[in-house]
Amino acid sequence: MIPARRVETIVILGALTAFAPMSIDMYLPAFPALQAAFGTGPGPIQMTLAVFFASFACGQMLYGPLADRFGRKPPLYAGLLLFIAASIGCAVVTTVEAMFVLRFIQGLGACAGMVIARAMVSDLFAGRDAARVYSLLMLVMGAAPVLAPLIGGYVVVWSGWAAIFVVLALFGLLCLAAVFFRLPETHSPRQDRLPALGVVASDLRLLLADRHFMGLVLTGAFSIGGMFVYIAGSPFVFIDLFGIPAEAYGWLFGANALGIIGGSQLNARLVVRFGPDRPLAVATVVQVLAGAVLAICALTGFGGMTGIILPQWGFLACVGFIMPNAAALAMEPHRGRAGTASATLGTLQFGVAAVASSLIGALHGGSPAPMALIMASFALTGLLFLRVFVAGVFRASGGPV
Repeated sequence: MIPARRVETIVILGALTAFAPMSIDMYLPAFPALQAAFGTGPGPIQMTLAVFFASFACGQMLYGPLADRFGRKPPLYAGLLLFIAASIGCAVVTTVEAMFVLRFIQGLGACAGMVIARAMVSDLFAGRDAARVYSLLMLVMGAAPVLAPLIGGYVVVWSGWAAIFVVLALFGLLCLAAVFFRLPETHSPRQDRLPALGVVASDLRLLLADRHFMGLVLTGAFSIGGMFVYIAGSPFVFIDLFGIPAEAYGWLFGANALGIIGGSQLNARLVVRFGPDRPLAVATVVQVLAGAVLAICALTGFGGMTGIILPQWGFLACVGFIMPNAAALAMEPHRGRAGTASATLGTLQFGVAAVASSLIGALHGGSPAPMALIMASFALTGLLFLRVFVAGVFRASGGPV
């Protein structure tokens, strides 16, 4: 692949992986407005995140096998069209119950981009090169958490919360055009007429029985789960508890997203020298330490808002190391079933994210403590999965075994 076409392909794949952060982060500043519009408390609004995560997780198990059978682009077209239609529907709902249904449908469409983009990376790249590309994708998709809350905050102020979903529909249309005109097909369709359920079931059994694959996937899942606890909990912590205006919250959220981007781009350099194993092992330990400091500050009130922001930034920066390296190491041995492997990885990751959002919605209180404690416990759980299931990573990192 020539360098210019390679860059273009990575940018498009990054945009496809950005559907989740765009769909989540852009409407975070609108949470208080949604709460007022639907006449409900914070719990149901936070549950719209959990609904999105649940469908985003489950839908990937549909798109993965379809992408292995029919090629990458046809299922992607279907998902993008579903996302566009659901986004338009979200803009006109009048009840929170209708929002639940449409956010569920929106998640089913949005997940096509992430699962198929990850499979395309596995089609095109291998080894350390794949880890670098995953890190570069995080640079592209990382722009979404920086820009989306900023855009969302000002859209809410200028045009109301419904306009956010109009912007999402336009983003979906732009990506649909880019896929149709500029993204190459990377996988030849199989000759059998339908996805063989026996083959899919066999692939799933193999993946679920693979301790190395499952350990890496769950390590990434609990790291990203901690990030989504922050996403679901931070609007109420910073806007309601600390009194930050909705448009200013976008800048704070963007600063944390820059931590993820910085971590992922430093990781892209480190994997060239050390491979993905060592940065992954170190980052999981650092994330646990950052989570512990965050929990202590939230429980004691030490440092006030600064005591929450600083360790939270360190926690999120570690995601930029953990996600690309865990994905690259998990996918590498399963390139022949990349669609199903990507779907399994995404389903488990966003299944944990759905649980995380449900927890923060149920435990929402008058302090940052629930958010901080769940983030810390998720980081520790991810480290335990890596340590117990994938001990070879710690051997490669030179750490204790």
